[in-house]
Amino acid sequence: MNSNQTHLTVTRTVDVPAKDIFDLLTLPARHHEFDGSGMVRNSDDTERIDKVGEKFVMNMHHEGRGDDYRTHNFVTAYDENKMIGWQPGNEAEDGTAPTEPLGWEWLYELKPQGAGSTEVSLTYDWSKVTDPKLLEHVGFPMIPQEDLEQSLNLLAAAVTKP
Repeated sequence: MNSNQTHLTVTRTVDVPAKDIFDLLTLPARHHEFDGSGMVRNSDDTERIDKVGEKFVMNMHHEGRGDDYRTHNFVTAYDENKMIGWQPGNEAEDGTAPTEPLGWEWLYELKPQGAGSTEVSLTYDWSKVTDPKLLEHVGFPMIPQEDLEQSLNLLAAAVTKP
């Protein structure tokens, strides 16, 4: 990876219709099932995401930091059965919700490959992170490509389980 890189994208084909994958991606309560990093624990939100501008809260854990924390995720992309994305912002220690995201985004894009198959692309993009302290502290990419690939493997397993 070059030092100017600001995103990672992984792609895989899943043998289910795009609608089924989208239905899973829009349920924050199920996001822990397809988190390849192992950081997502569960969601406080059980409502389905249905538009840009919504927020949902995730309970997280980061082994390297050794702590639990909460993110408020700002929905930045929504095109039914085609695309969904969000940018997280960390909750303050006093429980105050962030007013804006930190700048990195998770974007899922779905492209039907016939009646029962979908190409899924997951992009982890940190190009909007401009705070030099945050860039240095986080050390992008914080999530390696292998974890993104694992996320798509877990997504395929979660969407096909009975």
